[in-house]
Amino acid sequence: MATVLAVANQKGGVAKTTTVASLGAALVGLGQRVLVVDLDPQGCLTFSLGHNPDRLERSVHDVLMGDVDIADVLIETGEGLVLLPATIDLAGAEALLLMRPGREYALKRALAVVEDEYDIVIVDCPPSLGVLTLNGLTAARSVLVPLQCETLAHRGVGQLLRTVDEVKQITNPDLEMLGALPTLYDARTTHSRDVLADVSDRYDLPVLAPPIPRTVRFAEASASGATVLSGRKNKGAQAYRELAENLLACWTDGAAPVTLAVQAEA
Repeated sequence: MATVLAVANQKGGVAKTTTVASLGAALVGLGQRVLVVDLDPQGCLTFSLGHNPDRLERSVHDVLMGDVDIADVLIETGEGLVLLPATIDLAGAEALLLMRPGREYALKRALAVVEDEYDIVIVDCPPSLGVLTLNGLTAARSVLVPLQCETLAHRGVGQLLRTVDEVKQITNPDLEMLGALPTLYDARTTHSRDVLADVSDRYDLPVLAPPIPRTVRFAEASASGATVLSGRKNKGAQAYRELAENLLACWTDGAAPVTLAVQAEA
């Protein structure tokens, strides 16, 4: 049975999609069979992996609605990842799913058909706390929260944590919170460390290692339809490789995730 990881944060611009694509590619590099799921109607993950959402005839929307089998929608990418793509049609899924019983379980039911074919499934949740994100959390074993290391970046983290607690109580009692992943991190500034310390103290949330540095390589990779791991050696790719090793040890050996010791500057 595949390990399902939901990557969620209702705040946009926190490198959520970059984390899904790069972490997935790093896990493939470690010999894992990885499926990534685009649950964002904007289709950013789909686009960043080299596929134009506007040219796709079928997507995760059709799977959630029960119109097609998931196996008929999956797309292979150039880096060994398998993608369940999204199109703008997914924007209408929120309203349609709300009228259906068991709406939170639509993705979980779809993944059950193919989960034996993969070691890890990573779900890119949309920047909201609607029914699509609830589907991602209900299907997942654990949650990762990318967190931009800037002022006010943690606004909404408390609401997300409350949503996770509610999902645990109602639809997925086995859901675990892995912690926050620092993104767009600038080690030269005390400000980044202060933001992480505030999140750690305020929400009692583990901060995962290593932090993901700010680098132009991420934007360049997305524009080329590949992940940052496909290009020449860079610090962003190395950080995601270390994160992949960290999480894989957690999932396969039962080890605790490696975390940062963060402390605000006096």
